[in-house]
Amino acid sequence: MASSKLLFTLFLCSFLVYVIPFGSNAHILMACEFEAIYNLGDSISDTGNLIQEDPASVFSRFPYGQNLYVNPTGRCSNGLLIIDFIAKSAGVPLLNAYLTNSTKTHGVNFAVAGSTALPVEVLAEKGVISPVTNSSLTVQLNWMHTHFNTTCHKSKDCVEKHRKSLFMVGEIGGNDYNYAFFQGKTIDDLKTMVPDVVKAIKDAVVRVIGFGATRIIVPGNFPIGCMPIYLTGFHSNDSNAYDEFHCLKELNNFLMYHNEQLQQAIKELQENHSNVTIVYGDYYNAYKWILWKAALLGFDLKSLQKACCGSGGDYDFSLARMCGAPNVPVCPKPGERISWDGVHSTEKAYFFMAGWLIRDIFQKLQCIA
Repeated sequence: MASSKLLFTLFLCSFLVYVIPFGSNAHILMACEFEAIYNLGDSISDTGNLIQEDPASVFSRFPYGQNLYVNPTGRCSNGLLIIDFIAKSAGVPLLNAYLTNSTKTHGVNFAVAGSTALPVEVLAEKGVISPVTNSSLTVQLNWMHTHFNTTCHKSKDCVEKHRKSLFMVGEIGGNDYNYAFFQGKTIDDLKTMVPDVVKAIKDAVVRVIGFGATRIIVPGNFPIGCMPIYLTGFHSNDSNAYDEFHCLKELNNFLMYHNEQLQQAIKELQENHSNVTIVYGDYYNAYKWILWKAALLGFDLKSLQKACCGSGGDYDFSLARMCGAPNVPVCPKPGERISWDGVHSTEKAYFFMAGWLIRDIFQKLQCIA
């Protein structure tokens, strides 16, 4: 009996340490007193730009957004995204997409699903085609410039507002690598791309600073070796190719290489802009934390690498029958899955990742609780 009580107590303590902070810190970013959030990125944070560019996009129809109880908003998940939970924590309304006619007084989301850090012309020179959108990071920065020129009637007003705003530069760059991988490029080929991709992100941060940003988050990339699309496309019969979470080690090592180069670039930016707070968003370890604590967080340990919306093979994923296509099933309990469609995560996974990230970046943003 005593041992049972001890086990229960240990479980409860573990639960409190790893889960309760997400509730108690739900609005922790309100201490930063952000008046607005401006976001650049790709499908990890797009809240509706791609479906404005391409109304026939799969993301414009159910089951995408099924948790939102409205028409699909263009979010590449079954519900909310990390950027949504960051906005909620900051007490800022959810960001509307730039290409919509919706209100944009509390920030703007310029992210476009499928976008790349490098301009599509530069990628084409490297033998990589961007099949989804031409709205690369440069295009999004130009939209941002146009928006500020249109809304900032007095430069002094915008300088003050931007000083009290949060700027998210990414996550972006993932698609540069995704397209290259699935168009036959090797990891060695991709390593030659990393300096250019990182420089594009670094240059974007400099441009954002030029708009008056003083607090900036620059996220890294996720561990793609854990995702159904890669586990399916790069399956190996060598058990040594996988880590303890059954993720492909070589692919994750490449992403860690990118993230290390990005962190070095952030360090250089911080040295050159000492009056600006530039924080690395560790999306990689936020995702790995979810895997590590999966059982405690309520995820099905037998389905950690399986897509909820999809079918085929060991990972419920097939490029030929992806989520949103006719007769592609949705799992009965999305809350037990990390992966939504084999590429993007479920709302529940994003919720916990956002909670981990918010705790990680809060002190670095130099906010006073």
